Amino acid sequence: MPKSEFETIMLENVRRERRVRAIAFPQMTLVRPVVIDGVGLHSGSPIHMVLHPAEADRGVVFRRTDLVSQGREVSDIRATYDNVVNTMLSTEIGNAAGATVSTVEHLMSALSTLGIDNVLVEIDGAEVPVLDGSSEIFIDKIEAVGIEKLDAPRKAIRIVKPVIIEDGAKRAALLPGEGFRLAFEIDFDNPVIGRQSIEADLHDPFFAEDILRARTFCLRGDIEAMWAAGLAKGGSLDNAVVVDNDHVMNEDGLRYEDEFVRHKVLDAVGDLALSGMALIGRYEGSRAGHAMNNRVLRALMADPSAYEVVDFAEARRSAPMPRDLAIPAD
Repeated sequence: MPKSEFETIMLENVRRERRVRAIAFPQMTLVRPVVIDGVGLHSGSPIHMVLHPAEADRGVVFRRTDLVSQGREVSDIRATYDNVVNTMLSTEIGNAAGATVSTVEHLMSALSTLGIDNVLVEIDGAEVPVLDGSSEIFIDKIEAVGIEKLDAPRKAIRIVKPVIIEDGAKRAALLPGEGFRLAFEIDFDNPVIGRQSIEADLHDPFFAEDILRARTFCLRGDIEAMWAAGLAKGGSLDNAVVVDNDHVMNEDGLRYEDEFVRHKVLDAVGDLALSGMALIGRYEGSRAGHAMNNRVLRALMADPSAYEVVDFAEARRSAPMPRDLAIPAD
């Protein structure tokens, strides 16, 4: 359905605000809580989740409200790369007490894209709701309540030398560069998916619409194996694209012709957000998944000569100003 002139103007305003946030210098949080209810993709369990504003330097912390009575050392899990405990078909984080939260990548991707540094995520179960299989609903709900600047400078991890992980045909690399760009390619032995590639700029105001609307996907032939492994119990055509040999089973088809590789970029953004800071550089992935994303991030952080922690404001000032934010001449 064509957008009205009012809807078009509002969308352009949202895009401009996203770009401003992407290059904003202070740390950010939410204006007020965001309530999200849904089911877990793999557990199939109903989940109630509330995103709360948090103070500067708190980072993203998941709090299992069903475990709060046992103490914060049990209930709280920091969303960091070194707390990743499982990467089978999703990214799962955990703490020393054994508490876990899985499928964090879609929410982390939304927070990263919006430039949100500090959030307390209260959740009453062990998996983030899958919603529609993308990050779009997270984005919409967060933007509806608003985002607030905090009185604290934002730090960033600038990649200063290449870090590359290879495992057979799989490859993940973090490379020096300006801003943060991602390039990804996939190659499936399937006529619908096939070989796809894409490159995107995290700070592009269209990123949320062009990338974060892409849904998770699977082949119909793999579903029984996932069920046998105790996974995908909450999966359906409402929250995943399912490909059956030469056709897409979802009644409305694909959101994009290359929705599959776009979702891989979405996942990579969420996985890399577990660095705990904004990244400055370039990511390249080929046939990579959650495991490779975590491995390359761990390799980066294990080599102090491969990165430096910088003031985000200074780093962004040294980068070219986006054209849509430049001050027009009189």
